[in-house]
This record gives sequence, structure tokens and C-alpha cells, in this order.
Amino acid sequence: MEGSACIAQAHARVVRVLKVEAGANYPRDPDTVMAVEYKDYYKTLGVERTASDDEIRKAFRKLARQYHPDVARNNARAEEKFKEVNEAYEVLGDPEKRKKYDALGAGWKQGSEFRPPPGWEPFGGGGGFRGARRGRGAGGGVEFEFDGTGFSDFFEQIFGQRGGGGFGFGREETSERGRDLEADIMVTLEEAVRGSVRSISLRRAIPCPQCGGTGTAGRRNCPSCGGAGQTSQTETHQVKIPAGVTEGQRLRVGGKGDAGVGGAGPGDLYLTVRLAGHPDFRAQDGNLFYDLDLAPWEAVLGASVSVPTLEGQVNIKIPPGTQSGQRLRVRGRGLGKEGARGDLFVVARIQVPNRITDGERRLWEEIAKESRFSPRD
Repeated sequence: MEGSACIAQAHARVVRVLKVEAGANYPRDPDTVMAVEYKDYYKTLGVERTASDDEIRKAFRKLARQYHPDVARNNARAEEKFKEVNEAYEVLGDPEKRKKYDALGAGWKQGSEFRPPPGWEPFGGGGGFRGARRGRGAGGGVEFEFDGTGFSDFFEQIFGQRGGGGFGFGREETSERGRDLEADIMVTLEEAVRGSVRSISLRRAIPCPQCGGTGTAGRRNCPSCGGAGQTSQTETHQVKIPAGVTEGQRLRVGGKGDAGVGGAGPGDLYLTVRLAGHPDFRAQDGNLFYDLDLAPWEAVLGASVSVPTLEGQVNIKIPPGTQSGQRLRVRGRGLGKEGARGDLFVVARIQVPNRITDGERRLWEEIAKESRFSPRD
């Protein structure tokens, strides 16, 4: 699957750093939160901040069609742009996220460093970036880096997962399982249907090789880890995206979370699936929706029309008398596991010409005289 491979390569160039500090709860002094590059999502989509939902949707579809990896193969910049456009639409296409984003203010400029303002709560509320475990005598927080998930560090700072699942700061237990780590992963609709394998790089805490995770060397703190019992290491894992994954599904990578303390086992890594936007289809509850433009005579007389699916083109019959907004079902061409997939709904949209020739005008006038149809009766 060339398109999925292309976008996976593009994703692998996007590095996200989640810095967490032991014992700190959100909200806190913004100087203690990692500064990230501010993303101007309006500029990415090429729309004004006052743009309507429809204008944002049209801008996204135009750009997504231009940069979609199944179209712009072997074009690294196009793949990167596709990721950026999807992230922008993920925020601006959702009224709640857009409101949260707009609350940051219009004064931020692309390329500037951004820290959430005082009192800021991350999207959805809650605890924000929760503290990492810190061993006795450790000199700071643990840095986690995710590479290959498809979302920028700015997005994760404001709208993404929180990085970790708890911590044991100040506790004296000699054995404790490592915490779970979390991140979002952008999955294209093509990947969701066919499945794929993605390369994910993760920098995580591991038992200190010098002290074996005890934090001590003799009767003193280990000089290598400062008594924490942990150091960091970057690992690359091949993550299987199974065919049929759905929005919000969590993919578990066992044993790839934070290292345990005192010989206890590591936590797990959880990747939450976010379905990428698509230039042709809208996804909802396992079904896909495609808007099909029809000429008036096709709707009146009926027609045979070729429409796209995630697996290629199919022909469907437009019944005579089709109404604008009417849905035509193509069974089993939606999302989900094989044998239980949703459907593709083709939504008819009747279009009328805005310019006609003199000959066409005479024909329309003849129809108007001959027809008994009255739309207002």
C-alpha cells in the first residue's frame, strides 16, 4: 500500500516531545511547561479566522485532495503538508476544539514559541501533563519523545493525550510497575480498512544499566542516574495497525511504557487512533459518506455513475426521480472489520448550470412549458 507507506514516512519526520516534571499538576507556571512551535491552523488551511464552517471544510477538501499520499506519491513535501492540513482540520473542523484554539488569542504568530497561558486547561479538562515517576535523589523529570504518530507537539500540548498514566513521587516502595504511556496516532482511512505497519520511535525510561535500577552504588546514589534508578533510551518499534480499526480505539504495545522500579515490570504503550480527514469521504459511526454531484437530467431520468470507494471505483444506478440529499447505499464499503464493515452512503447533490447558451435556454423553456411539475404544490 504505497499511500500508507508514504504517509508513514512523513509521520516519521514529525517529532513530539512531552516533557513532564515530577510532582507537578496542571495548570502550573507556564515557564515549567515545554515551549513548542505555535501552529497557525487558519494559515495552514488558507482561510481567515472568521471563516465559516463550510469555508473551512471546502479549504480542507481542496488541500487534502492535492496532498493526499495516494495522489502525490514520492513527494516528501506533499506528505508533510497532508499531515499539517489534517491536523489543522482536526481542530478547526470541530466546533469545541476551534473554540478552545481561538481562546489562545489571535496575537500568536507562526514560528513563535508557545506556552499555554496561566490557568489554561488542556482540551477536555483534567490533569493535563501528569508527573513522571522520579526516584530518590533524581535531578529532574523524564523526557519522552514520540516520533511517527502524525501529530505535532503543539497539538499534543493542547488537544492530545497526556503522556503518562500516573506516578509514584515521594513513595518509598522498593518495587513498582512502570507507568503506562499514551499518545495519539493519525491513521488514514485507507490504513483503517487495509491495515498497515507503522514505525514508531519512543524515547522512554529504562532501568539504569550501571546500578541495575536500584539507584544506589554501594551506599551512595548511583552517579550515572543520580539515584533515580532509571536512564532514557530511544527505541524504534513496528506497530501493527490492524485492519478495521476505528476512531478512538486504543492500540496496546505491551511492555513499552515506563520502566519499573526495583525489578518490577515496565508499563505499556497505548496509541489512541485518530482517523485522518479525507478529501472525498466523511466517516461517521463506521459508515462513510460521499457527496455526488448530479446534473438535473441525471436526477430526473436516472443514470449509471462511477463513484469512488476506498478500494477503487464502483458503478451505481441513480434511480429516476432522485432528490437532492437522497442517500444511496453501497453495502460493506465503509469502515470496520471484514464481515462487519459499515456502508458507503452516496449523497445526491443536484447541481444546475450557472451559465447556459441560447440553445440550452430554448430547451429549458420548452421543458418549462411542457412540464406539469410544480415544486411548491
